[in-house]
Amino acid sequence: MTLPGIGPNSCMLAAIDGSTLAETALLTKGDTMEVNGIAHIFLTASNFERSRAFYRQLLPFLGLKPVMDNEGVYYCVGGRTAVGIRAPSPEHAGASFEQDRAGLHHLCFRARSRADVDELHAFLGTLGANIIRAPREDQWAPGYYSLLFEDPDGIRLELNHVPGKGLLERDK
Repeated sequence: MTLPGIGPNSCMLAAIDGSTLAETALLTKGDTMEVNGIAHIFLTASNFERSRAFYRQLLPFLGLKPVMDNEGVYYCVGGRTAVGIRAPSPEHAGASFEQDRAGLHHLCFRARSRADVDELHAFLGTLGANIIRAPREDQWAPGYYSLLFEDPDGIRLELNHVPGKGLLERDK
């Protein structure tokens, strides 16, 4: 089957239901745009004041600089990304975060060295943060070394180091 606009670097994936073609998805290589990372992420805190106090210590420790800090938003920029914390709408104030519900599972920051992961682990002890998993190597990529912890709402955060470019082949 030949489809217009599909070049030699393209591939076609099909889901088969019995003997019928149920779904066709076309993926092209080189014919699509490439994003330059994630510009920012916003987290909604159930208790903004409590979370802002935590993130006012954590984000600057990670090298992000505050650019907005008011009654409803705390926003920091650095390391080719930005992270914002915002107050919830009144009807959701005090709601609990549930990691396995639809939506955010966890947020992972990328460290420049294994020592940075270890340094954050020690710093989190001074904040009284809930450490889910102390620094260790994992199978996600060669040399993957990470720490997993939670913010005051139970949102899981990770700091990892992967030598070289890891799986981010086009990271520039």
